[in-house]
Amino acid sequence: MRRVLRAPLTLLLVALAAFPAAAAPAGHTATRVARDVRAHEEARARVEDLREADAPPGEVRDAERHRRDVRSRLWDLLWAVERALADPVAVDPAGRAGHCPLGPRSTPAPAPFPVLGEGTAWTVPTTGYRLTAGYAERGRRWKHRHTGQDFAVGSGTPVRAVGPGTVRVTTCGDGFGNQVLVRHRDGYFTQYAHLSRIDVRKGQKVRAGQLLGLSGATGNVTGPHLHFEVRITPYIGSAVPPLPWLARKGVHPEQ
Repeated sequence: MRRVLRAPLTLLLVALAAFPAAAAPAGHTATRVARDVRAHEEARARVEDLREADAPPGEVRDAERHRRDVRSRLWDLLWAVERALADPVAVDPAGRAGHCPLGPRSTPAPAPFPVLGEGTAWTVPTTGYRLTAGYAERGRRWKHRHTGQDFAVGSGTPVRAVGPGTVRVTTCGDGFGNQVLVRHRDGYFTQYAHLSRIDVRKGQKVRAGQLLGLSGATGNVTGPHLHFEVRITPYIGSAVPPLPWLARKGVHPEQ
């Protein structure tokens, strides 16, 4: 039996409902996105199950190829939608046009940086936090439901990469304010939003615990906090439940 319980796949559909109004694909496109998000997570679970069962390598490769095909289809679809809607992540991923507040370039976290989970190279994205709005939660601040996990922290609190990866986006100018997206080795992206300052650059490699920037209250917020999101692609609409994803890395943020 798996040690980490998977979130119900029905929860994945709420990612679409929390699109900012100006960025929401309509009708048929939203249905296609929801279908592909669900299909990707089913395919990812299939690959993991085959590996745990020591299935023949060819069967694992075929399942992994299918997962990547689903992700590519979803990626292309959302890229086209977000380009048309001028989402900064799609049109200005380095933040140059938005003149984002870039601080000094960060360096890898000193070793040993305290991580959660024995034998893991992953950690929580900030410290001294209180978990507030969670994935799929309803509220006045979102069009329908919330797509990430909020960590309530004071403005200026260090925000760190949860795991090793490459910075894909450092941009600003939409409801997420100043944000960073990191692509990890498993193909998923983590988003860190509403920052007051960004201390990494697009294309920079980062380690677990490396400083990405400082928390703040930029974008569509009522107070300072970190919005943390996990996505299949860099684009709005491909979010998955972040706490189960962290749990698969051995990280369990305190309630």
